Amino acid sequence: MRKPIIPAAIAVMLTLAGPLRAEDPLVVPVQRLSLAAASAVAEGAVAECRARGIQVAATVVDRDGVVLVTLRDTIAAPITVPISRMKAATAANFNAPTADLTALADTAIGRVDGLLMAAGGVPIHAAGSTLVGAVGVSGAPGGEIDAACARAGLAAIAEDLDML
Repeated sequence: MRKPIIPAAIAVMLTLAGPLRAEDPLVVPVQRLSLAAASAVAEGAVAECRARGIQVAATVVDRDGVVLVTLRDTIAAPITVPISRMKAATAANFNAPTADLTALADTAIGRVDGLLMAAGGVPIHAAGSTLVGAVGVSGAPGGEIDAACARAGLAAIAEDLDML
């Protein structure tokens, strides 16, 4: 008579996984960026670039790189929207400013669809170190200006983020 394989396989997997420890919670609380905060960041970034005479798009994503809000200034080129999204998603996925990732642009990881290793993406941290999202800006004549506008957007909520 044949013994069922499934219970044996489950037993092996549970043994390999190890025992559940008290410090391994079953539910993990995660801080999230609110829509209001994401909107304030995007509006601040667009306003900063507009004050410099530049039309841009700004996208804010959550910690997983999922879009919360995108703003495109009145005459910013349509291509600025997907570029700002990719910069924001890259900053969130790597938890780093995209300007710091440019050396990876011509590598296998740099060619992954949806990522962009170019200046203009900045992670958003609460209480100094907890990743809650990222902002990406596109449309300025250089990535450093995009990044400066992104940082200006963060300034709109920086005080509140430090309190979380």
